[in-house]
Amino acid sequence: QVQLVESGGGLVQAGGSLRLSCAASERTFIGYAMGWFRQAPGKERDFVALISASGDRTDYAEAVKGRFTISIDNAKSTVYLQMISLKPEDTAVYYCARSRIFHWSRNDAAYDTWGQGTLVTVSS
Repeated sequence: QVQLVESGGGLVQAGGSLRLSCAASERTFIGYAMGWFRQAPGKERDFVALISASGDRTDYAEAVKGRFTISIDNAKSTVYLQMISLKPEDTAVYYCARSRIFHWSRNDAAYDTWGQGTLVTVSS
């Protein structure tokens, strides 16, 4: 069973930047999509971004488009989420997830492997 470990969260001022990392215990993402989701306090978990195993296909939630960039490094078995121009409303626990085989979806039900999450707090 693959394990995902997120890192890189923290406290940042509005307008600042962070880069989240998601390290996988297996060496290949072939056949899977990798996604980032977030859950703010008292709210449901929301889609943020996803990327194909090859990195040539991406999708972003409207709320983060133009500010967040998802990338993948297959040699390091790691997925990244570069976040710039952060806003207080970006405050949430961010989760990395691996999709079910051959799935491409914004729906978290399409993902069966999740990391433990990393907290991002953006102060105003």
